Amino acid sequence: MVVWSEQERSIINSIFASLDYDDIGPKALCRCLIVYPWTQRYFGGFGNLYNAEAIQTNPNLAAHGIKVLHGLDRAVKNMDNIKATYAELSVMHSEKLHIDPDNFRLLADCLTIVIAAKMGSAFTPEIQATFQKFLAVVVSALGKQYH
Repeated sequence: MVVWSEQERSIINSIFASLDYDDIGPKALCRCLIVYPWTQRYFGGFGNLYNAEAIQTNPNLAAHGIKVLHGLDRAVKNMDNIKATYAELSVMHSEKLHIDPDNFRLLADCLTIVIAAKMGSAFTPEIQATFQKFLAVVVSALGKQYH
């Protein structure tokens, strides 16, 4: 079980309260697909992924990036039980979609970079540590079905 301090809860809630989901979600997913091109194999039905420009202007990817980022809201609202919150989603990604669970970590890293770039100097080491702790718990929860 993960223990969250009140300060950590406050940091996570503050980050998500100020997010522009329509901006950050697509940027994080597109960055993941461009930087780690092998992750594209799971998005064959999303249209043109031929190059970085095609990925960045793909409306299906943008919509999915927004959906993924809103999916993290569930973890923010259930910080004391993130694994149970994502149990069904873990099963779907494992058994139906056959997603490599390492891709969750890659996307989490890309999300951290995009948020850090957006926040600038406000993304202090303390905020980064808390955010990465949060994402590590989410990634673990999403990969739970694979173990």
